[in-house]
Amino acid sequence: MQTDRVAAQEAGVTQLEDIEVQGRGGGGAIAFDGSGVKPVDGYVPAATTTGVKTDTPVVLIPQSVGVVGRQQMDDLGAQKADEATRYSAGVFSQPFGDDADTNWFYIRGFDATQTGVYRDGMQLYSFAFGNFYQDSWLLERVEVLRGASASLYGGGNIGGIINYVSKRPQDYDWGTIEFGVDSYPTAYGAFDVNKVIPNELISKSGPLPPVWKYRFAGKLEGGDGYAKHEDGLRGVIQGAATYQPDAGTDLTVYANYTHADQNHGSGDFLPYYGTVKRATSEDGTIDLGRIGRKTNFSDPDIDDHDRRQFMLGYELNHDINAIWTVNAKARFAYSHLEESLLYPFGYAFAARPSAGSTQLARINFAHDTETFSFTTDNNLVGKFSTGGIDHTLLLGVDYKMYYIDETQASSTGTSVDIHDPDLHQPQPAVVDYLDETSKLHQAGVFIQDQARFGGGWIATLNGRYDRMWLDGDSTFLGKVKRNEGRFSGRAGLGYEFENGLVPYVSIASTFNPLIGFNNTGGVIESFKPETGLQYEAGVKWAPHAFPAIFTASVFDLKKKNYLAGPFNAQTQIGEVRSRGVEFDAQANLTENWKLIGAFTAYDLKILKSGDPLEVGEQPYLVPEIIGSAFLDYSFTTGQLKGLSLGGGVRYIGKSEATQNPNTVKVPDATLFDAAVRYKFNDNWKASLNVTNLADKRFVSGCQGINVCSYGEGRRFLAKASYTW
Repeated sequence: MQTDRVAAQEAGVTQLEDIEVQGRGGGGAIAFDGSGVKPVDGYVPAATTTGVKTDTPVVLIPQSVGVVGRQQMDDLGAQKADEATRYSAGVFSQPFGDDADTNWFYIRGFDATQTGVYRDGMQLYSFAFGNFYQDSWLLERVEVLRGASASLYGGGNIGGIINYVSKRPQDYDWGTIEFGVDSYPTAYGAFDVNKVIPNELISKSGPLPPVWKYRFAGKLEGGDGYAKHEDGLRGVIQGAATYQPDAGTDLTVYANYTHADQNHGSGDFLPYYGTVKRATSEDGTIDLGRIGRKTNFSDPDIDDHDRRQFMLGYELNHDINAIWTVNAKARFAYSHLEESLLYPFGYAFAARPSAGSTQLARINFAHDTETFSFTTDNNLVGKFSTGGIDHTLLLGVDYKMYYIDETQASSTGTSVDIHDPDLHQPQPAVVDYLDETSKLHQAGVFIQDQARFGGGWIATLNGRYDRMWLDGDSTFLGKVKRNEGRFSGRAGLGYEFENGLVPYVSIASTFNPLIGFNNTGGVIESFKPETGLQYEAGVKWAPHAFPAIFTASVFDLKKKNYLAGPFNAQTQIGEVRSRGVEFDAQANLTENWKLIGAFTAYDLKILKSGDPLEVGEQPYLVPEIIGSAFLDYSFTTGQLKGLSLGGGVRYIGKSEATQNPNTVKVPDATLFDAAVRYKFNDNWKASLNVTNLADKRFVSGCQGINVCSYGEGRRFLAKASYTW
């Protein structure tokens, strides 16, 4: 240590005596060391905060949880956040195929896109087009909590939520630049740079925690899209700075900006007859074949998607003493989105072509949506023991505000030929049919106790009370208000065996406020909050022989006040049940082999509805069976050292195209993916990913007879990066 002392004196800094720093962590399986948000080693996370709000190993959470880390995203070639979950259990992503401007998620059969998306544990509430697009380059993880989560977050889709974990400043200097191009072609350039300014005070055992850490990341991409006439340019940039005066305190402030100027693919509203099946008339005398997968029926001179989005936030963590830690965070978000396009809607608004007609009807549509959001979460965490029971106690209060100002307009556009469309035609002016504002306030208080006792038992108990206030004002429908409160809770029990096996059971309820106007028989009112209850049982295993997490679970959940139907004509049909089984695997099997696998099978059924034809039927769009597996091998010795090969298979089961009643189905599809990577040295690497290797023609889903979407065809993605 004498050498360190002399070096410190020569550098003109102050040498301290040895200091022992406890900080967050301090033993036990549940810690405060930040492991729940740090980069994932390979495919297996050390811990997560999703589902508990404390750094906790996945196996100790009494619900099924999946974590997709940065390396897994890169190995799969995921360029969008929803692409990252293609191999996650319970998640049906990209139901509308290649959609460049929205990340779509359905979890355990229910739509999580609007009320089930979070970033850093705070909800990114959205309604209609008032959403916040998240670029995957700015994310460290994409995490999936399956099942009800209201007892922690005060809302969210009962089928599960997606939690984006942001890239945060790290403890060492490094940087990465990356370039890529796909087969559309769309090209991009991206950077990610981390810088540390260390503390000048040095102890005998080394430097104290850094005072400042910075991280800047950005991406610019542009070019053609999957469909004809689809193109665009999108840029994102994010900066974050962490101030860490001591081992028990850190404050992070961050901001990001997104700007997108794109033309749509117009592939979300294609007719069932013409995609799933050939476009034939009822009597079979007309056969127009199938619509091309890349056909675009929008007018590129009219089509436009312009988004400007900004976020600003902070996170503060401070150890009050050896027992208590306070955590506080808040985020402001703003988005302004303007869109216009033409989209098809059947054959003269019918499901099948008629004699002598080859025309598709079109709707001319435009909207202007401005959105504000503010969220804050403040909690106190204590670790202590009472009567032989080790507690991790969470006490907190949170608040969120969501405001949307939107206008929507449409008109009946000119029709086009199914195979030879004349896109450049004069169109009638669009007419406003919606002009409204809505503001949602919600405040909640919550408590959670993770109690360990009896050698291996762990009980997780949650309780929460929320109050919501909704004000809506529509030029065409009038004003609505809603003031409502509700309790939600969760109780889970598991036992951790010495071999890493953890069987568990849990029950959880949900309370999910909704925005929107319900027009039933001329009576205008706001939508009631969704409620629901989930039962889950399963077993998790984290073997000692190699890093891995295996989860097998069964679940039964019901959602009441279920919202269904097209936008601006939605109804709360009553009650829908999802009951099934899941299996999820993430494993770093050896230094060379990595594996991910998932399987979900459930029975999705409408139990109550205002439409008697829907009772007993399966909701449309979502398949009842989803499966996937991806295996990756890296050569670490010999002449092939640096080479990695990966291959995957994805199965998307059959789904319904209609639900009142179920009359036509969307067939299943099996897709194959491949990946090749080569690491030249510690700095340079290159990769090639191919999704849908066999270029399988398939329809990803239908939301009615005239609202079907092709799944994405074969795509090549080549990337090269330099790291220093």
